[in-house]
Amino acid sequence: MKPMTRFLAVAMAIATAATIAVAAPVTWKIDRNHTEVGFEVRHFFSRVHGRFHEVEGTIVFDEANPDAIQVDATVQVASVDTGNQKRDTHLQGPDFFEVEKNPTLKFKSTKVTSAGKGKYKVAGDLTMRGVTKPVVFDGEFLGSAPISVKGQSRGSKAGFAASATVNRKDFGINWNQALDGGGFVLDDNVTIVLNVEADLSEPVRADAGKSQ
Repeated sequence: MKPMTRFLAVAMAIATAATIAVAAPVTWKIDRNHTEVGFEVRHFFSRVHGRFHEVEGTIVFDEANPDAIQVDATVQVASVDTGNQKRDTHLQGPDFFEVEKNPTLKFKSTKVTSAGKGKYKVAGDLTMRGVTKPVVFDGEFLGSAPISVKGQSRGSKAGFAASATVNRKDFGINWNQALDGGGFVLDDNVTIVLNVEADLSEPVRADAGKSQ
């Protein structure tokens, strides 16, 4: 092989490998300190908001290939916070989440499809109060980059947002009270709102754990 031909072949191989590396799925670990798992439901005529403070999970993300995207997250129900301790205790009890028997909420994606630039339909299984049902989130990728502040690296960060509306009765959360004039205290539909900050999860080396 002539030197120039050999050089071109090597250059093409490097370029191809670089393209594959850039396009490969990247795993992001949810930062619970900067992530909001929120919800809202109509109460009488207004809306009550709440959130769960303890969440963990990963997002395997590939902007160029939605089929490769995977979401796996777990929320600790006992971390529910609506700004009212009495209401939070009620939510943790048998009328709602029944936290002693079902301490976690879980979501695991099953299929992700593109819904426009940076937007996705994230279908998956949501488990709440021991019941698993299919749910589709409207998801959005907000961007990612290495972050530094005052010359100090904060690592690589990514942002995601998503929302979905579910019927709480599908998950066995049926509590309500009738109003004297008609209607009920609570609506059946609950909107879930996610604002996620995540850190780049470094790949595990093949030789990790081996003695040196």
